Amino acid sequence: MPQATLEFDGVRYLDGRASDPRHLGWMRGAPPPPERLVRFEDDRFFTFPQIRWSLSHLRELLPTVNVWRGEGAPSTFGESASIGQEAIDTLAFTDLHGRERRFDESLHDTYTDGILVLYRGRRIYERYFGALQPQVPHACFSITKSYAATLCAALVHDGTLDAQQCIPHWLPEMKNTAYADATLQQVMDMQVGVAYSELYADPAAQIWDYARAGGLRPRPPGWPGPGSLHAFLQTLQAEGAHGEAVAYKTPNTEVMAWVMQRVTGIPLPQMLAERLWSPLGCEQDAYLSVDTAGTAMAGAGLSATLRDLARLGEMMRREGEANGQQVLPAAVIAEIRRGSDPDKFAKAGYTLLPGYSYRSMWWVTHNELDAIEARGIHGQRLYIAPAADMVVARFASHPIAASAANDTITLPAMLALGRMLRDR
Repeated sequence: MPQATLEFDGVRYLDGRASDPRHLGWMRGAPPPPERLVRFEDDRFFTFPQIRWSLSHLRELLPTVNVWRGEGAPSTFGESASIGQEAIDTLAFTDLHGRERRFDESLHDTYTDGILVLYRGRRIYERYFGALQPQVPHACFSITKSYAATLCAALVHDGTLDAQQCIPHWLPEMKNTAYADATLQQVMDMQVGVAYSELYADPAAQIWDYARAGGLRPRPPGWPGPGSLHAFLQTLQAEGAHGEAVAYKTPNTEVMAWVMQRVTGIPLPQMLAERLWSPLGCEQDAYLSVDTAGTAMAGAGLSATLRDLARLGEMMRREGEANGQQVLPAAVIAEIRRGSDPDKFAKAGYTLLPGYSYRSMWWVTHNELDAIEARGIHGQRLYIAPAADMVVARFASHPIAASAANDTITLPAMLALGRMLRDR
């Protein structure tokens, strides 16, 4: 019997059910047979369908550093009996291709590994698939950026950092790079003119050199590239003007994180633990991948549980408050949620995201739900809709890295769910 498939960009892939890593048997056995091994050195752990296993097991493949949850008891969400799972499962919406869909079926079509919905802080929907379980951290990819930049925005707010200073003020090592005359705010808002390609489908794009420098991909024998994240950043040269348009490039986050550690003396894992994981009452430790110098990857390296990701979203929805305390200043959250200039965002060419802006490494929709998003490749999403009192955390392992491959389903699904909750 032929296996079910889905087509993306003219290529057919096993669909969400057929690619379930439990069915395919990745890393099963004592030891697993060679054809079912997932290993770092083979450089195939981010390829499909292996990725459906590896995104829930990165600590078994990469060197990492812990993000401690602290000694306190975890916070609780509480349950809401007023909205049944069936109401969400059967929610109908039309995707951006005009196809009618049900919410539950759309989860398989976006290769969802786990999804959690909060309404007014209470858990109303939670499902897991494939390799993911409630206690298991999953790769966040670029949602890591939103965590780091939110902390950076707090440092700007309290005067520790000046957002209008140029990067070499703190990092003289960067004076001969694209960042010589880039301000910290331009870095935080992805408005830096730097020669760097983030085209995931291009094997020659600089994103892969960045990944090798940061330890996220193996280096081929004799590879002459930089040996660490900071060494890689010092190779980046200017291309275009700063401050004119959003240009999404992951090294900006690494520059920002370097500034944060240089000024505070606190590594990112410790800062995340002290300022977010512990006060949010997270259930599990998280972890960050590290390079050979022990530097945590701020642009893509975080793995966290679905519930702990949702805790960040709820804090953002509640303007910085969680568990009866002000975790981050309300003004910091308000500034992020206000967004930036949509005209500068439009120049980035995201045709599926009309009207958006980008602020402090958050995607600001400016839609009827006042939603903001944290996004990561292969389908990672944190969708916060204050006008609907809703937070949606989702992990996925989509065969296509770029968000455009799942946005045609994800964006209308989030909007439909938010409307349902808003209009109750």
